Amino acid sequence: MSPFFSGRRRAAAAAAAGSAVLTLIAGCSSTGSGSAARPSGSPSASSTPSAATGTPHPGKGESAPDAAAYRRWGLERPPAAPPAPPAKKITDGMRDGDAPKIVRRIPTQDKVVFLTFDDGAEKDPQFVRMAKDLKLPFTMFLTDSVAHTGQGYGYFEQLRDAPGGGVRNGVDNHTIDHPNLRTLSAEAQKKEICTQQETLQKRFGERPALFRPPYGNYNDATLAAARACGVRAVVLWEATMQINDMRYAEGDGLRPGDIVLAHFRGPQELKGTTMTQMVTNMLRSIERQGYTVGRLEDYL
Repeated sequence: MSPFFSGRRRAAAAAAAGSAVLTLIAGCSSTGSGSAARPSGSPSASSTPSAATGTPHPGKGESAPDAAAYRRWGLERPPAAPPAPPAKKITDGMRDGDAPKIVRRIPTQDKVVFLTFDDGAEKDPQFVRMAKDLKLPFTMFLTDSVAHTGQGYGYFEQLRDAPGGGVRNGVDNHTIDHPNLRTLSAEAQKKEICTQQETLQKRFGERPALFRPPYGNYNDATLAAARACGVRAVVLWEATMQINDMRYAEGDGLRPGDIVLAHFRGPQELKGTTMTQMVTNMLRSIERQGYTVGRLEDYL
């Protein structure tokens, strides 16, 4: 867990999470080094060969990524265009009061994965530049206790608008204070989720439809609280970003539709590596495995 949370809360949550992990990979944990890969990720970094192929085609309201920008960030070329999203989203047809969908990966045979970034403690201005240069689609799950500090939510507003052309990245709910929800009462869980719903709606003008429980830990009371707060999907993950590569819930590589968990983290937590270096390494791994990056909101 990020050192930005209190030591007492971190210790308590870590102990509880150790006995209640619901996935093979723990979320909001320390980022390990993963498999070897040369860190890069500055505009002057040299490129490394990638297996990604294909010509990107912009989606509706979206301009094509700039190949030169990808090279500046140490990537060989923009990834192949993501597939056209399905006509019907997973949450289509849901009515008010329906239980939220629990989503670990998107059901698809297309070689597309989905990037998500949690918490919001690190606010690296270079990552804003990177996201805009690459027109990178991703979804943010923000925790108020760290997201509002420093540059505050204005930083994430820049990231929301990074793709350009009227296309926006998602800003969604990761609770107010990042507790292990399974250790809280039903009422306390509802407060954690609903208060952040209201905070994000007031700041960004939209009530989040997606929620990620800290550590991936939840119970029936969590789902009931999420439903009452207007959440349509509880989003988990199947792969995690490490400093140099990724870890996988199953097997030794990505699978179609995988949701990738990453974090807003800086050199203090990444053994001197910057966030942009880590994201560059992640994108290299995705391209090397022949995948492209889609927009989660197109499916949820």
